[in-house]
Amino acid sequence: MSQVKTVRPGESIQRALDEAGPGASIVLTEGTYTESVWIRHGGVSLTGAGPGRTVLTPGDGAAADVPRLHDASEGVVSGITVHGDAVANVRIEALTVTGFSGAGIYAHSVAGVSVRDVEARGNAVWGVYLRESSGCEVSGCRASGSQYGGVALSFCPDSDGLIAGNETSANAFGVFVDNSSGARVVRNACHGNAIGMLLLNQVYEGEPAGGVRDCLVAGNDLHGNGLAAGAEPDGLGAAGPPISGVGLALIGTHRVAVVDNHIHDNHPSGESVMGAGFVIGSSKDWGGDDALDNHVLWNRITGNTPLDFQLGADLTRQTCAGNVAGKGDPAELLDRDDASGGWRR
Repeated sequence: MSQVKTVRPGESIQRALDEAGPGASIVLTEGTYTESVWIRHGGVSLTGAGPGRTVLTPGDGAAADVPRLHDASEGVVSGITVHGDAVANVRIEALTVTGFSGAGIYAHSVAGVSVRDVEARGNAVWGVYLRESSGCEVSGCRASGSQYGGVALSFCPDSDGLIAGNETSANAFGVFVDNSSGARVVRNACHGNAIGMLLLNQVYEGEPAGGVRDCLVAGNDLHGNGLAAGAEPDGLGAAGPPISGVGLALIGTHRVAVVDNHIHDNHPSGESVMGAGFVIGSSKDWGGDDALDNHVLWNRITGNTPLDFQLGADLTRQTCAGNVAGKGDPAELLDRDDASGGWRR
């Protein structure tokens, strides 16, 4: 039988995990824990008393053998790291992780990882970062104050992902689907970021094959995203181009359905390579592809500056229907006598 262990403030979460082994349920009582944690066994659940009640903060640094955050320097420490040979079916629930120099939660090469009801606040690089994994779920979480993504799927080609009911703010990218496919991104609220949601197909030297295919983006509220990213060295979104004031962007995506989203009141505060609340564009210049066979259906895209939508794609390869917007590019989509082009004022 799997073990159930209760850990209290002042006791070691890592010791409890290591002693209990695979399949363990680790219960954290209310209080503050000053350590980073490595989940290296499968079937483990780590459950707190709730966000703001069970709080994980940095201790004296990670142990030397803890896997480092991808592309980070040796001194960068994440709050909870999930990684190991054949690690699968891990759950992290009901806690706050804050103040780490890497990610709040970092999972790499995991088959089945669920993050629920977690607050990832003020972690330097990422909030919740799931990489090269499958069976990915992030639901009911709050992620704020990270240099790159609040919630991110990166290089998860068969993610079977669910990103649902989360709130993200004060990040470069509220939700980032980076070269990952098969994700459902639904009912999230993204505000106060540089870009609310970014789905990006781009090839990086030395990285796995890219692509963003067969995703659903539905029922999200994307508003008030106006921070400036990519403008300052070592600043918000420093590795990317300048982005500001965007609600949702599909860059080089294939077969993504964008349905019943409210994208409103996004205004740039700095330079941006994207000029609208909703953007479709190509990534061919960066080794990706044109945006192909996407469906944009029944979205309300209003009150954004300078434009509500900017469609830099072959419109014969997109399906649009029932969308409402005030101004866009191409402008003629809104100047028709009917809504047969899929857009109306």
